Amino acid sequence: MKRTALFFVLTAGTAALEAAQTHDSLVPLVFQPLPLGSITPTGWLMDQLQLMANGLAGHEHDFYTYVANSSWLGQDTEYSGLNEGFPYWFNGLVPLAYALDDARLKQQVHSSARIVLSQQASDGWLGPETGTARNFWARYPLCLGLVQLAEANSTWTVPIVSSLHRFTAVMHSMLAANYTGYIYHEGDIMSVGDDQWGQVRSQDMMITLQWLHEHHPGNQSQMLLENMQYLHEQGLNWEDWYNEAAYFGQGMDKDLNTVNVTLTTDNYPFEHGVNVGQGLKAVAVVRRFTHNDSLIQTAMDGVNWTMTYHGASSGTIIADERLVGLAPYSGAELCTSVETIYSLSYLYQALGINYYADRAELSAFNSLPAMLTPDWWGRQYMEQENQPYAQDLPETPFYNTNSWGQTFGLEPNYPCCTVNHPQGWPKFLSNSFVRVCENGLAHALLSPGTARTTLSGGKVTVRCTTAYPFLDSLSYMVTATAPLDFYVRVPLWAGSDSTIAVKFNASTALSPDAETGLHKLSLPKGTSNISYTLTSAIRTEARENDTVAVYKGALLYALEVTHTNTSTLPKAWSDPSTFYDEGYAPPESRDWEYHNTAAWNYAIDPSTLVYHGPHRASSHYALANPIFAPGAPPGYITARACKIDWPLYLGSIPGYPPTGDAKKCLGGVKEVKLVPYGSAKTHMAELPVIDLGNHGERTSNAVAAPKPLSLDIMLVSTVPPATAIAIAS
Repeated sequence: MKRTALFFVLTAGTAALEAAQTHDSLVPLVFQPLPLGSITPTGWLMDQLQLMANGLAGHEHDFYTYVANSSWLGQDTEYSGLNEGFPYWFNGLVPLAYALDDARLKQQVHSSARIVLSQQASDGWLGPETGTARNFWARYPLCLGLVQLAEANSTWTVPIVSSLHRFTAVMHSMLAANYTGYIYHEGDIMSVGDDQWGQVRSQDMMITLQWLHEHHPGNQSQMLLENMQYLHEQGLNWEDWYNEAAYFGQGMDKDLNTVNVTLTTDNYPFEHGVNVGQGLKAVAVVRRFTHNDSLIQTAMDGVNWTMTYHGASSGTIIADERLVGLAPYSGAELCTSVETIYSLSYLYQALGINYYADRAELSAFNSLPAMLTPDWWGRQYMEQENQPYAQDLPETPFYNTNSWGQTFGLEPNYPCCTVNHPQGWPKFLSNSFVRVCENGLAHALLSPGTARTTLSGGKVTVRCTTAYPFLDSLSYMVTATAPLDFYVRVPLWAGSDSTIAVKFNASTALSPDAETGLHKLSLPKGTSNISYTLTSAIRTEARENDTVAVYKGALLYALEVTHTNTSTLPKAWSDPSTFYDEGYAPPESRDWEYHNTAAWNYAIDPSTLVYHGPHRASSHYALANPIFAPGAPPGYITARACKIDWPLYLGSIPGYPPTGDAKKCLGGVKEVKLVPYGSAKTHMAELPVIDLGNHGERTSNAVAAPKPLSLDIMLVSTVPPATAIAIAS
């Protein structure tokens, strides 16, 4: 993409940049992250990370050609000229290996890092490219992985910091030479348009530059700041996009399928779903070196507008691969989900606003697990909020994804999600506890885990035992060598009767800070036991076409649609009619299609929603493993419902359901079950609202139906499975 195509959109931000002041320091984060390795998983999160290690993520280094035979490791296999496959994988494997202290995975990380550093070019360039083929983009995830390794293992700190200093020096010289490697110049081997990825994702490189500036500046403090300025001056900058004139002037509040194609084509870098997921944190990163506090509101606008006009009920961003609108048959990419989780957790650390942490949990507990098979050997490319089956479709409903995009497997549609998905849970874990001021520690992203760190007063260990988000009780054992301030984050959905108690003292009401959501406890030296109990009611969120999404706590609940499955050897992403040879991948790696065996076309009466399951169960409640599997979570919601006529979109998937008088029951009323979304790989999450009158049974848990807005419900699929290549399993 030529930069001139976006000039008319970005003029407002250019003036602001020219007026920016140069500073020799960085605005501090509100909360400081703990070094990688300080937090270890327990409970269900440990189970999930172990499944990752035993599954696809933990075995790609052994066989997956875009990792094992990558040009970064001295081979020659890449899925694109961007050479991003290995860096994506490395960025996720480092935190997974150190979260589990897994010797096998750490060996993969160490051997890979050793090769990459040993092959660093004499001028400092990291990577296999030479001459004008050099493109900064793939260095961004690589450097994020190297930073994590330097934090987690002191043996690697010196060689990595030395390597990064050499790289940032060559980066400086290249950027100073008319932005070589950042902007396409006529005659470059780097393809026209491939420069946009580095320009629109530059904040991910800035994070590494800022880490060096704060922790290992050497004699490069000024150079590091200048590199940030260079990247920003010629970047595709999100603060220029997230202003009312640009965003709404380009029709971003609409379904982009209805917007003039000239606008959507010219603005594609800002509409690409993974770019958006990464870009949510961008202005907070830029604020650190520009000291421009107006970007605090810009960051909030960016997240709010994105989620309002393109947000999935599961917490991620709807983009298949380009942003669309809110249609529940549109897709959300797995890469987008993991990048969104990381961006939102970064925003909470950088700006300290509770909303971001809530959104990070929403995506982590719902959209991410929904896109992985329970054993973590298969992944989707695209998920849909209304997805009663996952199979080869007669016609793709997606903007830029093939008909296999919603199936599960090794690399349906494109390999990026195979190599990028491993960062999801490990980075969620590593951002779950944060340091507050000099002598405080906070549990920011609620989940089971243990944090060990040293505060100004002394050493502290915090162990959280919980079945959250499946149940809302958490217990803490805090062991400290000196007094400290300990904080728990209170989600925005938490009921006013939520409580906390230290040791055997009486429970007290929570009094969280209005902005951060943190409730403070001043704890003495020694061991303190804390009981933290949240309360949550069923709530609904209005969605398109008179539908609602149903939530309790941090979980989205969806109509579970039972299914059978068929599987084959893994298919090549570039030609789904071609299969990898038997023995290429471990036998656990299969491509799966799920075919529904039950009706999906139900409308519900929201006034009849009732939760079934433990309300105030012990934080030690034993959860199933794997927990994100059909029938595994301990709670569910019932509703009175009836089938309605619900047409398919493009003859492939459930379209918009009827509204008004066209929405009528087909037959009698029955009770249906809604289960946690992440456990239901075939599901209906945005359900039409219908008033069943005397047929419904109103309860105290009920939430009144919103005004008609938009819903989806489905019939048993009339789309036949792809039997020509299906093998029963």
